[in-house]
Amino acid sequence: MLLQGKTVVVSGVGAGLGHRIAETVVRDGGNAVLGARTGANLAKSAAEIDPEGRRTAHRATDITDEAQCEALAALAVERFGAIDAVVHVAAWDSYFGGIEDADFATWQGVLDVNLLGTLRMTRACLPALKERGGSVVLIGTQSAVAAPSQVRQAAYAASKGALTSAMYSMARELGPHRIRVNTVLPGWMWGPPVQAYVQFTAHTEEVPEAEVLGRLTERMALPELATDGDVAEAAAFLASDRARAITGQSLLVNAGELMR
Repeated sequence: MLLQGKTVVVSGVGAGLGHRIAETVVRDGGNAVLGARTGANLAKSAAEIDPEGRRTAHRATDITDEAQCEALAALAVERFGAIDAVVHVAAWDSYFGGIEDADFATWQGVLDVNLLGTLRMTRACLPALKERGGSVVLIGTQSAVAAPSQVRQAAYAASKGALTSAMYSMARELGPHRIRVNTVLPGWMWGPPVQAYVQFTAHTEEVPEAEVLGRLTERMALPELATDGDVAEAAAFLASDRARAITGQSLLVNAGELMR
């Protein structure tokens, strides 16, 4: 199996992408250590993924708090003896707007979560990762390289763009320890957030949901949106030894909407 015997820390586990990634880790033979701010969500995900509780562990974790990041990393080592990969899903993606209407105090909060929070969680995992090498997988966004026309998420895009830039430095710094650092860039990804967007837009415009979805899919080279499961598969690959020679790279998972 792709992740047989590996222990993977997954931040930001909720109903969508984080859950899918943790589910994929366990399916592919690994142990998943789940973190998110809401303990009830973690317990629900863990119970669905691993009913017997043998291959999962979880702890409520706010990645803006360094001590909580360290506690999640410690849990992985205590329970499974190692950390082989960390996949960063935790993000603040619900603030919308552009530069003209920007509340820069909120921008600072977005940056603290999406950029600095991810770096905090990475640093907390480094002592264990250095033991035998491993992988850091960042979840970015296509919006960081090509702004969407449908919504404005300037703060989110900027924070994820900064994270991609940080990836290059981390890949160079951590490479001697055989730690790889890569980014998955989802585009429009079918899962709870995009499903909610389609439902809201259809209701607001009084049009069928299929029409709103069609506006998105007509932009793709493939005739349907990538799903959160597709993004999870890409993250699992980059976390695995099959990607042992890949570092400092960004992989678009977007059904071919943008090609680079």
